[in-house]
Amino acid sequence: MKHISYLLAFAALPAAAQAQDGQETKILSEMDSRYGETVRMARQIWEWAEVGYQEEKASDLLQQTLRAQGFKIDKGVADIPTAFVAEYGNGGPVIAILAEFDALPGINQDAVAIRSPIPGKNASHACGHNLFGAGSVEAAIAVKKWLDESGSPGTVRLYGTPAEEGGSGKVYMVRAGLFDDVDFALHWHAASENSAAARTTLANRSAKFRFRGRSAHAAGAPEKARSALDGVEAFNLMVNMMREHVPQDSRIHYVITEGGTAPNVVPDFAEVFYYVRHPDPDGVDAIWSRLEDAARGAALGTGTTVDWEVIHGNNPLLVNEPLAKMMDAKLRQVGGISYTAEEQEFAEKIYASLDKPKLQLGSQSEIQPYDVTLGYGSTDVGDVSYAAPTVGLRTATWVPGTSAHSWQSSAASGMSIGFKGTHSAAKTLTLAAIELYTNPALREEAKAAFDEARGPDYEYKSLLGDRQPPLDYRK
Repeated sequence: MKHISYLLAFAALPAAAQAQDGQETKILSEMDSRYGETVRMARQIWEWAEVGYQEEKASDLLQQTLRAQGFKIDKGVADIPTAFVAEYGNGGPVIAILAEFDALPGINQDAVAIRSPIPGKNASHACGHNLFGAGSVEAAIAVKKWLDESGSPGTVRLYGTPAEEGGSGKVYMVRAGLFDDVDFALHWHAASENSAAARTTLANRSAKFRFRGRSAHAAGAPEKARSALDGVEAFNLMVNMMREHVPQDSRIHYVITEGGTAPNVVPDFAEVFYYVRHPDPDGVDAIWSRLEDAARGAALGTGTTVDWEVIHGNNPLLVNEPLAKMMDAKLRQVGGISYTAEEQEFAEKIYASLDKPKLQLGSQSEIQPYDVTLGYGSTDVGDVSYAAPTVGLRTATWVPGTSAHSWQSSAASGMSIGFKGTHSAAKTLTLAAIELYTNPALREEAKAAFDEARGPDYEYKSLLGDRQPPLDYRK
């Protein structure tokens, strides 16, 4: 009956709409035939697990795949060796599809449902960027085929964007003007739910604070020493007291990256890596100035010196509701994720390991309600969203309730549950791009919302200043 109803509805459509619907169906079918290639890409990048600005193999793999499909490749853009732009088509609209591929350091997990680190491996795709890269490439290839088969004017670009995790690769690409002629930008992310809710993010900035003191024997001549570690610890103490007196939605976190090597040697160098987040860039600036004052005070009080290097900074994601509602409709058209018996067994084991998950097992087959929300993460997609109207989605690549940056997310990112969610995202991105190419009214509405959200006197400001890409920040 469902099939008959669909045919009747299809027959009632105008000829142009029937033609477009038929083209979409054909493109989605062709994407199914390429699914194995997407899986191979996603799994290979998962195995390599290259961290920010060191993703040489992953970047090359994505470039080779796109080049074989007829894309023109411009590599090493924005002074970043692993960044690239792949382009196909001519004229407008110009639609950008973002692709990430960097891994997270300090976490490691095999693609199994119990805690099982891989010996000798120091990073993993616990944020699913292996899936992000492979799925976006799949979508770009599908859009290219649709442009060819439909004869529609337009250009599709795949932006290979390194170092999202703390490196702000996209910010340097925006700053270099690589998005200046883009009409719309599409992105997606691995998640434990299917959602195209209009979710904004926190602005953020990070820096490595480096304290320098004077070494001496900790027992034999302590009076001659000035401990750089004391400077770091005094700094951290002051910042932790400051947490009580910052706005509710702020976030501050740190890790001591170097603090000495032996207790009986007073360390003459110590380093702490800080992140500050707030919904508004001005809020980040206000907290940041207090952070710098605390660092100076800690150095003064411990007889040390301090300097700092800003590593990255991202603007918040600018929501575009006309685009978000369209993406929500396309995601509902594609639908959720279904598990095989083997995947269900994997999911049940993962689910049992989660701490009070907010989503129920089984919700991977559902699409979450559309709404406008504040997310507490940060992303360099935010800077892209100020350069061009931008929209994204999340799909259930992980077991429902799984947190990003966990061993559970890394495990699912390397197996079939993650790959299925990737395929769903790629199809949704493809349908969204086709809608933008064929719907001038939507394009006008989205651009009007974009102009209103930025404001009439908007001028782009990077939260990382004029520094060059920190290509060694993960070394």
